[in-house]
Amino acid sequence: MNGRDRRHRAACPPPAAPASPHTPVTVVELDLADPGEVRSPGGRGPAAPDGRVSALVRLHGHPLGMVHATGTSGRPAALARALAAAAHRELGAPAVPDAPALPDPPAAPGAPAGPEGQSAQQSAPRAARCPAGGMSVVICTRDRTELLADCLDSVLRAADTLTAAGPGGTVEVLLVDNAPAGPDTERLVAERYPGRIRYLCEPAPGLSRARNRGLAAARGTLCAFTDDDALADPGWLAALAAAFAADPRTGCVTGLVVPAELDTPAQQLFERYAGTERGWTPRDWNLDAPGAGPLDRYSTGRCGIGANMAFRTGLLRTLGGFDPATGTGTPARGGEDLLAFHLVLTAGHTVAYRPDAVVWHRHRRTLHALTVQVSGLGIGFGAYLAAALRRHPALLGDLLLRLPAGAIGWHRGHRPPAADTPLDRRRLRALRRMERRGLAQGPPRYLYTRRQQHHTPGGG
Repeated sequence: MNGRDRRHRAACPPPAAPASPHTPVTVVELDLADPGEVRSPGGRGPAAPDGRVSALVRLHGHPLGMVHATGTSGRPAALARALAAAAHRELGAPAVPDAPALPDPPAAPGAPAGPEGQSAQQSAPRAARCPAGGMSVVICTRDRTELLADCLDSVLRAADTLTAAGPGGTVEVLLVDNAPAGPDTERLVAERYPGRIRYLCEPAPGLSRARNRGLAAARGTLCAFTDDDALADPGWLAALAAAFAADPRTGCVTGLVVPAELDTPAQQLFERYAGTERGWTPRDWNLDAPGAGPLDRYSTGRCGIGANMAFRTGLLRTLGGFDPATGTGTPARGGEDLLAFHLVLTAGHTVAYRPDAVVWHRHRRTLHALTVQVSGLGIGFGAYLAAALRRHPALLGDLLLRLPAGAIGWHRGHRPPAADTPLDRRRLRALRRMERRGLAQGPPRYLYTRRQQHHTPGGG
């Protein structure tokens, strides 16, 4: 029940690099409106990679797709030219001299309609201003201080970009330390970000509990969420704010998530298996809209993921926030983001996907961590369905009718790409089996977690 739209293109394949998943791939970005410089993800400055390169290509900030090439140490200009040529050839992007001054976000070839969501148009993120009521950004972490500085720096850059756009409200950044084993995270915030980041501690473990702690403390009328292993693009918050400003019916906005690094076999395998892209075209989902599909209320994985999502604060609070029996840190392992999207839709609001709102994600680096994660994806999806039915028992009959079509769509979405090696294909099949087994475990794990929390003092 997960829709995926992938526009990775093999451009300028490296003649000397071995065709092995063990070869690291450097991730960069290139804007065709300023093609003289290749940059690192998350606004971290110029990049001059040597070896295999995967690049997010943009035009005036709008993501077009990803292409691949080979970089040579000391020749960043040659890499920029190769990537620009690849984007023109493989993605249909305008040749650099012919790039229009004010482009619209391009439509992805064969972009689905109807059940996949209605296409939508939106102004460029640079026109956005911070809403008068302000915007809150919540980042939850647990004993991963080594990742935090890059993440927090990137979020602050995004906040500065939004507030610099013109008069409006303020942006606050809240870091929720979830059941920490020591004071390292609190010390980092106090020493490096005094007055810029609000530190909160949620002693009970669980991502949903941590997010609810941030939601309760948020002062902004909009509340965005990302993860401690993610890097926010400088225009991330501006794109989210623009989507909310464009339509008062929008209750939730998600955005594009692309890899921040592809250094290890596990990271590359995850991109092949699932990736984190939802496509290059803006889309809206609303259950009352013409063409809404029968699976829309259940297949919320196609809407986005928790590393890149924002809500109207009052709406999310009215809906009860995140179910504490779902999410990382519980036996249910996940599903809290999918349930939140589902609740926004069933409450009659729109979930909007805007690819201009970019977050870069650092995937799990080891194969063991990847297998644990993929198993958790299946468990979390099953837990989400159980949680949705607990809230709306009348949906059970409808869901049972939709399961065969959903299972077919899920199977098609996990077919190994033809370019994979035999080893890749075996690994991908193993991951698919692992996720499928996890799906069956999700409902009983969710019910167990609810009983466990019910009998725990303060468990909710």
